[in-house]
Amino acid sequence: MAPSNTKYSRYPVYKESGEYWIGQIPDHWEIEKLKYIFQEKKKKSNPTLSSGSISFGKVVYKDDDKVPKSTKASYQEVLAGEFLVNPLNLNYDLVSLRIGLSTIDVVVSSGYLVLTNLMNIEKGYFKYLLHRYDVAYMKLLGSGVRQTISFTHIANSLLAIPPLTEQTAIANFLDEKTSKIDQAIAQKEKMITLLKERKQIIIQNAVTKGLDPDVKMKDSGVERIGEIPEHWETKRCKYLFFEVDDRSEDGSEELLSVSHITGVTARSEKEVSMFLAEDYSGSKLCKKGDVVYNIMWAWMGALGVSRQTGIVSPSYGIYRQNSVNAFNGEFLEYKLKSSEYIQHYNKVSTGLHTSRLRFYSHMFMNMEISYPNRAEQDEIMLFVEGQSKKVDKAMTLLTLQIEKLKEYKATLIDSAVTGKIKVS
Repeated sequence: MAPSNTKYSRYPVYKESGEYWIGQIPDHWEIEKLKYIFQEKKKKSNPTLSSGSISFGKVVYKDDDKVPKSTKASYQEVLAGEFLVNPLNLNYDLVSLRIGLSTIDVVVSSGYLVLTNLMNIEKGYFKYLLHRYDVAYMKLLGSGVRQTISFTHIANSLLAIPPLTEQTAIANFLDEKTSKIDQAIAQKEKMITLLKERKQIIIQNAVTKGLDPDVKMKDSGVERIGEIPEHWETKRCKYLFFEVDDRSEDGSEELLSVSHITGVTARSEKEVSMFLAEDYSGSKLCKKGDVVYNIMWAWMGALGVSRQTGIVSPSYGIYRQNSVNAFNGEFLEYKLKSSEYIQHYNKVSTGLHTSRLRFYSHMFMNMEISYPNRAEQDEIMLFVEGQSKKVDKAMTLLTLQIEKLKEYKATLIDSAVTGKIKVS
């Protein structure tokens, strides 16, 4: 189906292609089996070349330092102008593009297919056609548990072949149009990034300096905290919290997880079934309002304030307020996940290297925290919520615009390479 609301014309006469994903094609176009257009290149080693792979339809370089010599010795050559197909584990990945026209000389996994052309073709046209073939048809092929295909599986696939001059025109047309679409997408993605940064700055300033820009400030007495509003307090966590080590008898409570992205959330909300244990008796119990730290990943910000009662890993740290309702849970979580505190976790956590850092209970208890009274915390959170909604609304709109552009790009490619629109 051709893109709507455009001035693109159609060819005067069409015929059936015999292939459902192609549909009708211009009467003067041809249909040919893939095996008469391409052949599988005989595997050839070339250890002088850098390692590569295919990533979202592009052949890219890999870090040779991360490829064992024994592995690279088994790699095969793919040169610029040859097509690379990743035929492995199709059922594990239905999103990324698996066919690409190489623009570099590299060696890749021997499990890949390398295709060279048998007839004179405009490779730019077939780059787009095989992209469409990949998305609409190839991923349905293959057999076995790992759904891996060979050249035999794709050899008899039908492909549309316009005259060579039209192949070139279509390739040039799509290069120009998709480049502009990609630029528009990149600009909107940059705007989303800037909005995310703006949201973080709003939150950071609100939970560290309050809402009044004219408020009198004072030295907090803690170098990493710096100045705070004069009426705010600064105390060590040991005067505000106590550690909790309550255990579940049968593990029947809601299972919670702690991450740097979502904080403390129910595992049932994440649709994650892997790594689930058969028995959760002995797990730590936390209540609504408790601060929960993933000790191993605190340096990444894997912590949060629980919004419900549940159970977490026995290796997590749980801390409860000494005074009920002294802290607004959202204020406290934003505070403890601010860049100032993430830097602190990285600084004081112990371990041989980053992935082994641990943030233990005594580190939390010795940590200082600055804060206003509860009423001001609530006021700050109302402000943050309002500002966040505005930013989120803008990001949602941009995301929808990006999706529309991606849909238009896909439709434009499909329409051009199958002759639904006429390209001069």
